[in-house]
Amino acid sequence: MTDPHGHEGHGSHDRSAKYQENSLSLTGAVSLGTGVMIGAGIFALTGQVAELAGEWFPFAFLAAAIIVGFSAYSYVKMSNAYPSAGGIAMFLEKAYGKTMMTGACGLLMYFSMVINESLVARTFGTYTLQLFDVDADKNWLVPAMGIGLLTFAFFVNVLSNRFIQTFSFVMAFLKIGGIAVFAVGGLWLTGFTFKSVSVDPATTSAGGFLGATALAILAYKGFTTITNSGGEIVEPNKNVGRAIIVSIVICVVIYFLVALAVGGNLTIEEIVRARDFALAEAARPAFGKTGLWFTVAFAIIATVSGVIASVFAVSRMLAMLTDMKLVPHSHFGMPGDIQRHTLVYTIVLAMLLTAFFDLGRIAALGAIFYIIMDIVVHWGVLRHLRKEVNASATVLIIAIVMDVVVLGALLVIKAQSDMTVIYSAAVGIALVFFGEKLFLRRTG
Repeated sequence: MTDPHGHEGHGSHDRSAKYQENSLSLTGAVSLGTGVMIGAGIFALTGQVAELAGEWFPFAFLAAAIIVGFSAYSYVKMSNAYPSAGGIAMFLEKAYGKTMMTGACGLLMYFSMVINESLVARTFGTYTLQLFDVDADKNWLVPAMGIGLLTFAFFVNVLSNRFIQTFSFVMAFLKIGGIAVFAVGGLWLTGFTFKSVSVDPATTSAGGFLGATALAILAYKGFTTITNSGGEIVEPNKNVGRAIIVSIVICVVIYFLVALAVGGNLTIEEIVRARDFALAEAARPAFGKTGLWFTVAFAIIATVSGVIASVFAVSRMLAMLTDMKLVPHSHFGMPGDIQRHTLVYTIVLAMLLTAFFDLGRIAALGAIFYIIMDIVVHWGVLRHLRKEVNASATVLIIAIVMDVVVLGALLVIKAQSDMTVIYSAAVGIALVFFGEKLFLRRTG
């Protein structure tokens, strides 16, 4: 038996995704955005950014913020014109129609967000194990704890939007306050000296800095989760754009201060050596054992809330792609509507990535998928919707050029150091486009 959307089902009731209009306030939307950004950002990426950018690493976060600021322009313009609970999926459909490009790029965004969830889940395990005498790099407990976090996120997301909004707000308040204390306290104890921060060109390469900037973009991409909940935000035509801007501003201030604090307490070699838990390592000389516990506690808060917020948004995006009949869907005998099913698929896929990929490769894959999708969004607005949404061609072109430059630098670096990432990205992109083409041909 099929449901009203043509999907296989086990009853005659409507299984289409159901969204709760006006269930998210502006504060709730900002909490969701910062929840994903801070969870995936400063805790997971500081060490990896420092490894590529050297003593310039705090400025890589600033450069990434500038690029994301230009990128956000398209999303704000589109959100103001077309607020939707499917966010980017709907934006792509407006620009390209119900085509292979829309479906494939929507899936690239979906996979980049799921990759982000696995990145945060592994970060949760890595930081938590700093409280114990365990080698996190060689222990099965890291993916196991990450999978446990994803399971918890599933059960939280089954609850109402109001609960998730309240939970996200409380967690956002706690972690922003805690991370601010870490940053200011760390800087104070170092006497505002930055032994691992420099703008000397000899301390890094242009390619390394640009590659680091590409990774640092992941620290801000959580703003897209706000667009994916657009149809559920109060006064979305105004508040989606406001929430995006506020979230990015909050995060850039926090990231830069934290990067300076880390650079003031550790050498670049120490940061790279502890790249998966750099903030916890930086807390040891600054605050001692108490500081370590304090930092890990807020890392746990950040990663837990980050995964919950990301799962909330990405499952809605996949549900929208399903309702638009751009991706295949099977209920597998599960009860509930499509949105509940996409929640299950999202969690299972994130668990698989958490189990089998390390943080470095997860971050690189996520950055590649996201930046490619971002370029496609900007191009779609430039070519097809610029006048309709009143967007500036100059800003859109700058955003595209910036994306191309940092993506190219990241690909060159990974081609020199880890071809597995390049092969995985190429195969993944090819499968997405080929699979989407076959699906549309079969259903068209």
